[in-house]
Amino acid sequence: MSMPSSSLSLATDAADLASATTEKTNLLGMTPQALIDFFQTLGEKSFRATQVLKWMHHYGVDDFSQMTDLSKGLRQRLSEVAEIRAPKVVYHHYSEDGTRKWVLEVDAGSYVETVLIPAESHRRTLCVSSQVGCSLDCSFCSTGKQGFQRNLSAAEIIGQVWVAQRSFGPRKDTSNRPVTNVVMMGMGEPLLNYEPVLDAMRLMLDDKGYGLSKRRVTLSTSGVVPMIERLGDDIDVSLAISLHAATDELRNELVPINKKYNIDALITACQGYLKKCGDKRVITIEYTLIDGVNDSVTDAKVLAQRLQSLPCKINLIPFNPFPNTQYRKPSRNRVMAFQQALYDLGYTATIRSTRGDDIDAACGQLVGQVQDKTRRSAKYQQVIATSAP
Repeated sequence: MSMPSSSLSLATDAADLASATTEKTNLLGMTPQALIDFFQTLGEKSFRATQVLKWMHHYGVDDFSQMTDLSKGLRQRLSEVAEIRAPKVVYHHYSEDGTRKWVLEVDAGSYVETVLIPAESHRRTLCVSSQVGCSLDCSFCSTGKQGFQRNLSAAEIIGQVWVAQRSFGPRKDTSNRPVTNVVMMGMGEPLLNYEPVLDAMRLMLDDKGYGLSKRRVTLSTSGVVPMIERLGDDIDVSLAISLHAATDELRNELVPINKKYNIDALITACQGYLKKCGDKRVITIEYTLIDGVNDSVTDAKVLAQRLQSLPCKINLIPFNPFPNTQYRKPSRNRVMAFQQALYDLGYTATIRSTRGDDIDAACGQLVGQVQDKTRRSAKYQQVIATSAP
């Protein structure tokens, strides 16, 4: 018995709709083990995961039809059930100093930023975002003033590395890495998006992914103490702490999470992390110098005393202004005096060069665009409006 034409049409429409709305699996953020599991569900051998990982991360390929060491049938099957999808590049800015910034769309109307910073000896450091906005509201950071929308997925995090590396064109020599270092210092607090950040860093370290050494992948945190303690059990990467003050009173103002996890608790967590690493590692202390707030020689001496029990080096960051901020950048003389005071007390202290400030890509200037769930952005704009002359 044949089906009536009207019923056949309805059935066809339903099938087409189901096909159109079936979400494909994004392979980009999958760890090697997750990709092995995926191929096993397709009835394929585990070595297929290695092949696809290399195509994605070594060669920047996002089209299964170009993966010539896969069978034609498997390529067709993958195109039906899977995809390789990085965040969409909306803008790509170049600074006069060689810094490059990408604005990436992660949702309709929501954007994050990632920055590639060139240095001597062919080093290129990529500053990667972990959240759309940030929930921590550090008073000197423009990202915090945008509020918070959501965490990024592992694909959206590693996708920033993928986009930056792919921008240099096809790689014939996989030992020549366009991105040599990654710092999780972009928008967001990485340890408040723990599992996706962990998966992305595993891909950065894995030879089938980006093959970076553990000393070339750095996670920067404002001090989520319980997650620092957990991090040392799960992965071995370099750790940086956004400290910015030597006393709890001042840090409570600059970095509000300090009210929950104070400086002593943070130092103890860092000491525990170093013990788990098992080598002669040091913690990088990030300290933004703000004119008249935390940049005196006395502040430097208090900082040195506070850190005396922690193997560390100190990275000094002259404040980078953003619109409507109450803070100012210190003079070069004050920055140099602060550094010298630390030198005199036996510390290694470097001054971070301001890079990319002409395209708002300098430290503390990343803002993206956030559909703020915290209403912090609206409140901040209201404060600005009421305080205007």
